[in-house]
Amino acid sequence: MSSSHRALRRPVTGTAVVTAALAAGLLIAPQSASAAEIRIHDIQGTTRLSPLAGQRVTEVPGVVTAIRAFGSARGFWVQDPRPDRDPATSEAVFVFTGKDTPKVAVGDAVLLTGTVSEYYPGGAAAGLQSLTQITGATWTVTSSGNPLPDAVPLNASTVPARWAPDANGGSIESLPLRPRSYALDRYESLEGMRVSVADAPVVGPTSSHNELWVTAEPDHHRTARGGVLYDSYRDPNPGRVKVSSLIPFSQRPFPVADVGDELTGVTAGPLDYDNYGGYEIQATALGDLTDRGPARETTRKQRADELAVATYNVENLSPKTPQAKFDRLAQALVDNLAAPDIVALEEVQDNSGPTNDKTVAADATLKQLADAIKAAGGPSYAWQQIDPVDGKDGGQPGGNIRVAFLYNPARVSFTAVPGGDATTPVKVVRDHGKARLSVSPGRIAPADAAWENSRKPLVGQFSFRGRPVFVVANHFNSKGGDQGLDSRFQPPARTSETQRTQQAELVNRFVKDLLAADPKADVVVAGDLNDYQFSPALKTLTKGGVLTDLVNRLPKAERYGYVFNGNSQVLDHMLTSRHLRAVDYDIVHINAEYADQSSDHDPQVLRARLG
Repeated sequence: MSSSHRALRRPVTGTAVVTAALAAGLLIAPQSASAAEIRIHDIQGTTRLSPLAGQRVTEVPGVVTAIRAFGSARGFWVQDPRPDRDPATSEAVFVFTGKDTPKVAVGDAVLLTGTVSEYYPGGAAAGLQSLTQITGATWTVTSSGNPLPDAVPLNASTVPARWAPDANGGSIESLPLRPRSYALDRYESLEGMRVSVADAPVVGPTSSHNELWVTAEPDHHRTARGGVLYDSYRDPNPGRVKVSSLIPFSQRPFPVADVGDELTGVTAGPLDYDNYGGYEIQATALGDLTDRGPARETTRKQRADELAVATYNVENLSPKTPQAKFDRLAQALVDNLAAPDIVALEEVQDNSGPTNDKTVAADATLKQLADAIKAAGGPSYAWQQIDPVDGKDGGQPGGNIRVAFLYNPARVSFTAVPGGDATTPVKVVRDHGKARLSVSPGRIAPADAAWENSRKPLVGQFSFRGRPVFVVANHFNSKGGDQGLDSRFQPPARTSETQRTQQAELVNRFVKDLLAADPKADVVVAGDLNDYQFSPALKTLTKGGVLTDLVNRLPKAERYGYVFNGNSQVLDHMLTSRHLRAVDYDIVHINAEYADQSSDHDPQVLRARLG
């Protein structure tokens, strides 16, 4: 026997199931498995749930391929170097040791004894898939320095184009895996096994948790700037996979990557699953970062006879936000957005930020932003907003986020009509064949149940070159509570869209009221609608042809302003009434594709000639 495969018989015990892990979703009920030899593919089985879940298995052979030696979910991956011929059965499994660092080395051949369990990241109620693992484990190392099984390449030929089996919204856990037919089944059939991607395009920037997203299908649904486009419920882009690292950062700092960059060479490691995006390569080898991402964009300045309106989600802005963020937002508004005449802001917090002290005023927040804009060389913006009822508009507890308007009084004037407050609904008044507002600024139907725990739209009447223009700033309810794309329920339930559709109905009715009073009214509806251009909410908002969603006028590869789990998608929108025809529209990509962000949303701007 060579020295690299020297025989060892060192029994080691790994600590196993802790109470917190049980509460988080472990399914175990220890029993004894049969005495017949059990191999890892027997544990994994041909569905998402192990046929041996709850049973204790003994002396299961495998080779240690990777070790997680940090955090509260430590452990190691073991893979059988003698696979079966069934593509549905994974040949690897994770051995959970809790907070204890396992005493093994990569390349050790081991015989495992422990209890098979199914762990649901985030808890079973989260609706995600489970991870088969061994808990309460002991093991014997029989030899060291063994070669590792080859990594399975992930690419367009190995990842199916179809996403998941359709269970009519039910669980797919008990369905036989069809790894040649569905991407989710393919990934599940590789759970814990060594996989690899080569020369992988980065499609989701590095996060604060040192994770990024790549695509194994570089020719599928690419955006104009190197991401992957999410443009229908039918195709979630199955080649997307998350990458994190098992390599100590002191040895190899995690790459700080932007969308459009590349991990050149091979990135490889065991395929894991978590509750923040699903399948993930826990890299033991990382490709080199190649900078291929495009520069941040700058839009053109509006001409003298063009009204420029923008929307920008400033992500929980308050006086407790570092001044550096105010300065970056201001510089972007001045330079990248060319100082729009009107800006609809979302996620403006009150003057005390997340401190829950009954404060609702946001004048200090808006003044700090306006001052930063002036210091950056921009105009002296004024603002309009309405303080919400404390704790009634959702968002970060204590923050009282709301929508607000900035406007440049040197270019536009605001038509103020007193009486608007948190609970008074704005109405359309017909006046000599023209539309005007009962209050300005005002909120649309603030008492309606559609706005429960959500931001109410803010309507303002402005005047540009003597013509009135109505702007509606929005921030619809979030997608919280929806099942993830990688859920064990397929297709996943989008329960939050019911409320957004109700909200869209109210805004649609309000715009119809404006147009009934004046069919030639110039109306801009803008903001973070938290939904896609193909969603029921947007179909409701535009029904009757009263509004045009401008994102649909862009080339398909440019229809995005937000990146989530490697999907470039649309959440923010700008819509216009029929009379606004000479409109130039731009999504200004300065945030969503970058690891270094001042907000997680890209701003948008339109320029229009009135009259």
